[in-house]
Amino acid sequence: MKSLLIALVSLLAFSTSTVIAADITNVAGASGIAVNGYDCVAFFTEGKPVNGNPEISFKHHGAVYFFASKENKAKFEKDADKYAPQFGGYCAFGVSVGALFPIDINTWQIIDGKLYINLNPDIKKLFDKDHAANLAKAVKNWPDLVKKNSK
Repeated sequence: MKSLLIALVSLLAFSTSTVIAADITNVAGASGIAVNGYDCVAFFTEGKPVNGNPEISFKHHGAVYFFASKENKAKFEKDADKYAPQFGGYCAFGVSVGALFPIDINTWQIIDGKLYINLNPDIKKLFDKDHAANLAKAVKNWPDLVKKNSK
């Protein structure tokens, strides 16, 4: 009985953290579209921003992601955390300074196999001056931003 109770509490805690993370995914208003409608997988496979097709979509952590092809959708479904942008799709530099900024898709970059996007080219330059330190700060700040900005 004690093991069952522990398992139930663990499941509830995991479910809550998933919901909290979804609450601050950077989406386009009430539509819930993530990454401004761009195909996240294409950044990895084509090395550039590619518009997604609204008819090829998948919901992940409360956000709707569009894909340019069914193959890209299948890759995302199989390993969404690999392809989804870090920090809920908010500006990586913003998170490093404890803030949630929107993004400019043209500032995207892949670092160590993860997708990061920034507010604008000038902010990306600041981020890139020391992306290792900025990422460490962002990782540290992210849980508090999630908690503070959850609905």
